[in-house]
Amino acid sequence: MQQLRVGLVGGGPWAGSVHAPGLAEHPGTELTAVWTRRPEAARELAAAHGALPCTGFEELLDQVDAVAFAVPPAAQAELAPRAARAGKHLVLEKPIARDAEQARRIADAVDDAGVVALVVLTLRYAMQTRDWLADLGNTGDWRGGSARWLSGALLGSKYGGSPWRHDLGALADIGPHVIDLMDAALGEITGVLAAHRSPEDLWQLLFEHKGGATSTAALSLRLPIDPTVIEFAVYGEHGYRALGRKPGAAHECYTALLDDLAALVVSGTREHPCDVHRGLHLQHLLDQAQHAAGQASTRSPG
Repeated sequence: MQQLRVGLVGGGPWAGSVHAPGLAEHPGTELTAVWTRRPEAARELAAAHGALPCTGFEELLDQVDAVAFAVPPAAQAELAPRAARAGKHLVLEKPIARDAEQARRIADAVDDAGVVALVVLTLRYAMQTRDWLADLGNTGDWRGGSARWLSGALLGSKYGGSPWRHDLGALADIGPHVIDLMDAALGEITGVLAAHRSPEDLWQLLFEHKGGATSTAALSLRLPIDPTVIEFAVYGEHGYRALGRKPGAAHECYTALLDDLAALVVSGTREHPCDVHRGLHLQHLLDQAQHAAGQASTRSPG
C-alpha cells in the first residue's frame, strides 16, 4: 500500500505534539504539507518533520490525499467541507463544528464526496477502552453510569492560551470524549435531561439513554488538579465496571486512528464508530446541553 500523503492544518500544541509526529511516524501516512494562518508556525512545524510549508489552504490540498485538522471548531467547519469536496479524506478534531448546523454541512460534504472522515475521539481508539466496551456489550443490562473529567489544563501554559477553549469551555473540549464514551457504554444518548455550568466552567450533566439507562458527567478544565482525573463507570445487574485513562495514551490512540484510516481508504469502507456521523450526533448533544444550561441559568434566583 502506498502511503497516504496527509496535509496538516494547524500549528498549535496539539498539532505539534500529537498530529505531526503521529502522521510522520506512521507507516501508512506521510506528513506531506503543513498550513496554518501563521506562516512562521507552518514553517517551523514543517521543517521539524520534513514537510512542505504551504502559503494557502488550496496549495495544501494540491499536495495531499488527506487532511488532518488541528484548528478551532469554527475554522474546521469552514475548511473541512472544502477539503471533502476536493476528494480528500479527513481527520477531524472534536467538536467537529461550533453547532449542529455547521456539523451537518461537514457530514453532507463527506457523504457527497464519498471520502473517509474520522474524528479524533482518542479514548475510543485505546485498546483498554475497546476491551472495556466489549465486556460491557457481552454482559449487558447496565442501568446507569457516571463520568468525571477534571483538569487544570486551562490554568497551565500549554493550553491556557487557546482562545476557543476559553470561549467554548470544557463542554466543547472534553465533552465530546465523555458523551461519546457514555453513549457507547450504555446505549445511544437520546437526550440531555439537565445541564448546569458554574461561573468557573464546571459542568454537571444528566443524560437519558435508549433502553432506559441514565448517566451523569462532571467536566472541568479549570480545577487545580494534577494529574487530571478521568474516570468512567457503569453499574447494573452484573455489578460495577470502571475505566480510567492510561497516562500518555494519546500517541498510541492516534496511531490506532491512523491504522483505521488507512484500512478504510484501502477497503473502500466509509462507516466507522468514530466517523463524521458520530461527530454530528455528538454535536447535537452538545447543543442540547448548551440549551439546557441556558434554560437552567434563566431559572436560577437573581
